[in-house]
Amino acid sequence: MSACKRLLSFVKHRNFWTPARRHVTTWSPVGAAFNAKAQRLNVFEKNGLFGVPELSCPAGFQVATKTALKDTERLLENACSGPPGVETVQSFDHLSDGLCKVADLADFIKVAHPDPAFREAAEKTCIEIGTVVEKLNTNVELCQSLKKLLDNPDIAAQLDPDTRRVAELFMFDFEISGIHLDEKLRKEAVALHVKLLDLNNEFLVGSHLPNRIARSAIPEHLHLHFASEGSFVQVGGLHADSPNDLVREIAYRIYLYPNADLMECLEELLKCRYKLAKLVGYESYGHRALKGTMAKTPGSYVSLTAKDFTMMRNMKKKLNPRNSVKPSLYSPYLSLGACMEGLNNLFSQLYGVSLMSEHPAAGEVWSEDVRKLAVVHETEGLLGYIYCDFFHRQDKPHQDCHFTIRGGRWCQETGQYQLPVVVLMLSLPHPTKSAPTLLTPGMMENLFHEMGHAMHSMLGRTRYQHVTGTRCATDFAEVPSILMEYFATDYRVISQFARHYETGQIFYAVLDQIYHGKPQNCSTTDILKDMQQKFYGLPYTPNTAWQLRFSHLIGYGAKYYSYLMSRAVASMVWKQCFVQDPLSRDMGERYRREMLAHGGAKEPMLMVEGMLQRRPTIEDFVDALVSELNPNFETFIMDSES
Repeated sequence: MSACKRLLSFVKHRNFWTPARRHVTTWSPVGAAFNAKAQRLNVFEKNGLFGVPELSCPAGFQVATKTALKDTERLLENACSGPPGVETVQSFDHLSDGLCKVADLADFIKVAHPDPAFREAAEKTCIEIGTVVEKLNTNVELCQSLKKLLDNPDIAAQLDPDTRRVAELFMFDFEISGIHLDEKLRKEAVALHVKLLDLNNEFLVGSHLPNRIARSAIPEHLHLHFASEGSFVQVGGLHADSPNDLVREIAYRIYLYPNADLMECLEELLKCRYKLAKLVGYESYGHRALKGTMAKTPGSYVSLTAKDFTMMRNMKKKLNPRNSVKPSLYSPYLSLGACMEGLNNLFSQLYGVSLMSEHPAAGEVWSEDVRKLAVVHETEGLLGYIYCDFFHRQDKPHQDCHFTIRGGRWCQETGQYQLPVVVLMLSLPHPTKSAPTLLTPGMMENLFHEMGHAMHSMLGRTRYQHVTGTRCATDFAEVPSILMEYFATDYRVISQFARHYETGQIFYAVLDQIYHGKPQNCSTTDILKDMQQKFYGLPYTPNTAWQLRFSHLIGYGAKYYSYLMSRAVASMVWKQCFVQDPLSRDMGERYRREMLAHGGAKEPMLMVEGMLQRRPTIEDFVDALVSELNPNFETFIMDSES
């Protein structure tokens, strides 16, 4: 029986016996924590964000920044003056860790904190530390200290594999930043990097801002679907899940209406990226961005996207949307608490790991509805912390994200492991007086996806912070999160879930590559129209600029294809290792040992090879992705029509 049919069968049975159990349903602590309303925090306590004492007020960011930069000067001296050896790499990693602890935290707060003063202070910190990082990446003396290590075969041969790998990655950062250029051109490269910091931030903030329209311009009975602002209504998203056709159309046309300032920002951003790539010796920004990934060069992904799109377009012709399964049939059984219990049970069986709810101190979190989870292994103890910022609020981006706040590493100075800290950000509806938060299939899949990133961070035990968790090749970083989607669709794991299909990723990946290739001598909107006609299946709507909402252009510039490459890898791992028994502890342990534990400390293809026990080719990836899509899609169609 297919997953869809099992779902319908499950719902029918639940409808029969639910009333008899209404008063005896109990939740585990983690389930109860997410189904209950948030407890009010003690406003008189003054703790800092994430337990950092300085960050109890916006001004604390400047204090934290000064401390980090002062430590950087000391560590820089250590890295440059000591004899070449393991200690050199440790100094580099310690230096990186000190800057990342402040910059990564600020990178999250600048987009998520409800207080504008905190967001502004965090943004200044990001730019200040980002500028220092770019200068370090073109610091000749610092580079020479690493070069002495790697160029000496006797010393390099004594390095353990992880240390050698991290040293090479640091050298790679020097190379793509233009360390080989003369002083004048190095300064020009730094200036371009710093300019890009501003442009990236401007585009990222602008891509999430709502558009507004006069209340009188839309039917009065639809006003309640949008936020009000005086005589205007604000449209802050596409409302793609709304059952009302007119609401979706209004949202699409208003939210995607072109913004001249943001369009200018995007065009300048793409020009700067291309200029930087050419300056440091690359054919395009895409070539620079993909060096060090599984794909290696932009051309590697073309066969993947083209074949994938052709297959999906042909399959889509068979779909009769009138017969699709309605989420409302089973969403009452997908409360957020139930989903979190399902994740907890899954991790317990695969890895021996439990999610334990903790009550955060006042000031530790930025909103009272944030939940804090301790991740605890049955024998290893506490592995790290996950802060769950799951609920919608004003000025919060409508985007599901994973943020590393603190990376894990072995601390030589303390003799202990620095526990990782991450944030998962979703935009779910709040629970009501009568019901907890209920998830649609899309919300459920996104929750599992982001939790895959979190567990990648939690289960890694790398020696160096520079390669911890998701700090790995972009087209490998998505594998653990996409693999979680396979668990979410398996009735043996989550029987109340139906697979959600969408076709947009090919279009996004191709558009991203064109933008970051050679200049096209046409506007970004003209490129959008052309690519949408070829790779999307729906016509371009006049006076819209979807690319201005494509915030992944910042974090995934020239790398959005990563979702396709990662899905191909995840498909192979799922089919070979988990499809027979998705709750196999043996396979869970192998998955952690071969893939999750290493972060970026091991070549991605070697990790995949270790898991599959064979080395796949790019053709294997293409075939895996397409063969995985076709039968599942056919099954979905048959289920929907029955």
